[in-house]
Amino acid sequence: MSKKRIVFIINPISGARIKIDIQKAIFTAIDKDEFDIDIRFTKYRGHASGISKQAVNNGVEIIVAVGGDGTINEVACEMINTKSILGIIPRGSGNGLARHLGISRTVSKALRLINKGHTMKIDTASINEKQFISIAGLGFDAMVAKQFSKSKKRGFLSYFRIIAEQYPSYQSKNYNLILDSGQEINTDAFFISIANSNQFGYNTSIAPNAKLNDGKLDICIVKKPFFVEIPLVINLLLLRAIHLSPHVEIIPASEIIIKQTKNRRINIDGEAFKLGKELSIKVNPLSLNVIIP
Repeated sequence: MSKKRIVFIINPISGARIKIDIQKAIFTAIDKDEFDIDIRFTKYRGHASGISKQAVNNGVEIIVAVGGDGTINEVACEMINTKSILGIIPRGSGNGLARHLGISRTVSKALRLINKGHTMKIDTASINEKQFISIAGLGFDAMVAKQFSKSKKRGFLSYFRIIAEQYPSYQSKNYNLILDSGQEINTDAFFISIANSNQFGYNTSIAPNAKLNDGKLDICIVKKPFFVEIPLVINLLLLRAIHLSPHVEIIPASEIIIKQTKNRRINIDGEAFKLGKELSIKVNPLSLNVIIP
């Protein structure tokens, strides 16, 4: 029998944890009798997307993203509605999608999942045709993502520092939301998350009931808490109970239009983009094959 082809796309600068010899780990853990292994390292933003697209066009069976949610986004978006299967080796800072899927952050354990080959189909989504896999956000969320991308230091402490510095002065913004149910909401929100998975990352759950295969997105509208309420809000995030907060409203929808007063940045799987004042958001049901535990 011919071997399955597998391409590892590695972001060498992802995350803040201790670096390991990824190539050695791959060749140690992956069954070389089963797989023909190709390892590629990214050199610039967007490079993972190009490597993934080429692999898909060449009919590669398994394409593995080694990095954080941004790297996963680049790799996976080229695989939507194809037969190629996504593998994930979480090496980022927050690792939101991997945490939602229950994929170990220990490299050897994550690699062994590939040998087992259990897969599922998950939903993906788009904002003005820009694809995302896990979560997108407007408002404070997007501002933090932009600042974090500029930071020389990665990891939770850097992320927390940005939040602590920016929180006091950040003002809520006005948004007009039109849901596929016909419901229209005009609100001032601290941020709005469009959640396909339940994870921000760092084990903080913004949409506790979100599922990757239900054909829905959880629209999380968050009002700015008073400063003294922040510890309670953080606890609710960590306890996967943020929906119990009076500052949070979560509405499931398959399609939604969001109108902003300005063309502000949007956080898409951890990376900040500007996509226009009017945002058309849609779910693409069961459009991506993923290796899972």
